[in-house]
Amino acid sequence: MIWGITLILLSLIAVPSLILAKKPNAKELLAKVEPYQGWIGLVFCFWGVWGIITAILNLGWLTSAPIWWITLLAGNIVSATLGFMLGSGLINKLFLGKNETAQAKAEELRAKIAPKQGKLGVLGLIVGGWMIAASFLFSVV
Repeated sequence: MIWGITLILLSLIAVPSLILAKKPNAKELLAKVEPYQGWIGLVFCFWGVWGIITAILNLGWLTSAPIWWITLLAGNIVSATLGFMLGSGLINKLFLGKNETAQAKAEELRAKIAPKQGKLGVLGLIVGGWMIAASFLFSVV
């Protein structure tokens, strides 16, 4: 359930236009979060990568709980991607600061996926909601 809740929170940060259309006072809230967006993205990028590793390490769940395993993997792929998109500036600064070629490639990748951030954020809301529901429906022992 925690995977789904964190994915929903990350998705809400990733789709500010959707939030602003629904709540007019959300602009102030998003302005408060904006300075920390890079760090939030970095944490969620690593959280998503850790979730992907967890899914791969628990490949045995495919036989006992295939829907939960697919849900876990999909949710963490979305989380890692959104985290990378939100934290790409900080990731470039901290990890790729001295390597110009790596920075250029990371910027290229960011430019490719940036137009899809809103759609990916909406997908994250849906997958996060499903992850919460699936955690109750499909238990892994």
